[in-house]
Amino acid sequence: MSNRYASAAAHPGPGAPKTARGARTRARVLKAAESTFGAMGYHRAGISDITREAGVAQGTFYNYFAGKEEILRELVRDMGHQVRARLAAEVVGARDRLEAEEKGLRAFLEYLHENPYLYRVLQEAQFVDESIYREYYEAFGRGYLRMLADATRKGEIRSGNNEVRVWALMGMSNFLGLRYALWEGDVPFDDVVATISDLFRHGLAIDGQERKP
Repeated sequence: MSNRYASAAAHPGPGAPKTARGARTRARVLKAAESTFGAMGYHRAGISDITREAGVAQGTFYNYFAGKEEILRELVRDMGHQVRARLAAEVVGARDRLEAEEKGLRAFLEYLHENPYLYRVLQEAQFVDESIYREYYEAFGRGYLRMLADATRKGEIRSGNNEVRVWALMGMSNFLGLRYALWEGDVPFDDVVATISDLFRHGLAIDGQERKP
């Protein structure tokens, strides 16, 4: 059993786990919800589908979660923790913010490729309760903003409106992930990262030497 959902036991539900066995059961139900929502979609999936996948009785589900929406929120919250932890670990040792962006993008693409069901859960969340979807991106954005502000102070990037930059960068990563990590695998991640690295470092404008007469 993966320990991905071990931290989720700290979030109180109708009955937070009181024992290690209860925590493992709750984690198994969360994992089952991930695969069930990912395969069937949130609206088609029922509590019985989740409990069947988890191998527990429906009453056990309600020991830990009030319903489908609560377990969806927990999945999205946990995904946010996992993605941020993964990216933070991957960018350790980066020489500057631009290298950290490159390493972070690669880690994000790899994470989506490894966890396609979780990302589908996130996308569906916006149509179930927009606050779940916003919570994910706003939490991500707050940490990202601090990193860009720190890079600005160090002179690693130009000064500017870092809040706007954060949302632009998150939007770019989102669609790169959908296109190249989930929908199609026709472009190696190395090539995607190299292209975006060039965009970060040189922009889109043509300098004087490159302009055609």
